[in-house]
Amino acid sequence: MKPQTIQIFLPEGAPTSVKEAELTNRLIKTIWFPRTAMDKAAKRDISQYTGVYFLFGDDEEGRPQVYIGEGENCWTRLQQHNRNKDFWTHCVIAVTKTNEFTKTDVKFLEHYCLDQATKAGRYTTDNSTGSLLPSISEPRKYDLLDNFETIKVLLATLGYPIFDDKRGDKAQQRKIFYCKGKQAIAKCIVTDEGYLVLAGSTAHIKMSMAPGSSYRALREELVEKEVLVQKGDVYEFNSDQLFKSPSAASATVLGRSSNGWIEWKDKNGQTLDELLRQ
Repeated sequence: MKPQTIQIFLPEGAPTSVKEAELTNRLIKTIWFPRTAMDKAAKRDISQYTGVYFLFGDDEEGRPQVYIGEGENCWTRLQQHNRNKDFWTHCVIAVTKTNEFTKTDVKFLEHYCLDQATKAGRYTTDNSTGSLLPSISEPRKYDLLDNFETIKVLLATLGYPIFDDKRGDKAQQRKIFYCKGKQAIAKCIVTDEGYLVLAGSTAHIKMSMAPGSSYRALREELVEKEVLVQKGDVYEFNSDQLFKSPSAASATVLGRSSNGWIEWKDKNGQTLDELLRQ
């Protein structure tokens, strides 16, 4: 990706209240706010603009969840959601600085955003039905896809990388690290966000971590959420799983506390420690 300049304005002066974010040379602008600050966000003109909006929170199982919607007046729609949707805690609205989106434009963006968020698989979606793709001219379609790329960057900057591939930039060749046990073998790549164990990796079923251990709790959670699924004598990762530390990843694979900096090795036997810390 090319270098970009993002401007964030705090109209209330507090970083935990309303934020307006924009790429300085692009048409799109976003406003972020917690649900508890809706009264403050309502004072900002752009909250009344035509655009797409994203409601963020957790689902009943504690997984990150998003609802994606559109509105000719986004604030009117948000007032409805404040009455009838319980899960959300924060909102981001994306509009143009000059309020030039049409209803068809935002219908297209809603559909495309929902499709891309579903493919990325980082968040569950609260949209009960998919939106209909409106008829749109080819030139306008590519303008809106360009707008989407700006929305994607701004959302990730605000802490919501809902459209980003977990594996990072596909054009970048990433080194694969391996963690091996008596029965288990797992593959991992290092990304900007952490340590991503790849789908298809296997983990020991037997666990020798003390009750109350944070790694034990993490492993049990992954089994409960069916990220780890039993296949014969091993668990298999049903999807890519991001860990914040290499030791959390290796403990999940091996079923015991371990030093991930040493357990994860490349194909030549060099450890993460040797390659990244020395």
